[in-house]
Amino acid sequence: MLIKNLLLVAAGGSMGAVLRYGIALMLPNQSFPLATLIANLAGSFLLGIILAMSLKDETLPEGVKLFLATGICGGFTTFSGFSSENLGLMQSGKYNLAFLYIVTSVVGGILATWFGFKLIQH
Repeated sequence: MLIKNLLLVAAGGSMGAVLRYGIALMLPNQSFPLATLIANLAGSFLLGIILAMSLKDETLPEGVKLFLATGICGGFTTFSGFSSENLGLMQSGKYNLAFLYIVTSVVGGILATWFGFKLIQH
């Protein structure tokens, strides 16, 4: 069972990483790291949906939850990219833009998870 779960997480993680890379190709990094912000907010929203589905009448099997939440969402969202991009903004003296990015990412991510959860919970 452990091997199966590890393979589900690995498969989902690789798919999430490829999706994130696709967004980065579509939205090249400009003065604001929009691609990472979109990936993190969309991934948070999807995570909210997955969490709500897993609680709703237990309709989401554990393997599917691992594949989607831990795998795809984990591979799709990126805290390391977020940290690196904020460091770059601060090193460029763009402190206001870094602050905006941090607040939008953190508050927006929590709100996106909540909205996704509420969408399915009703």
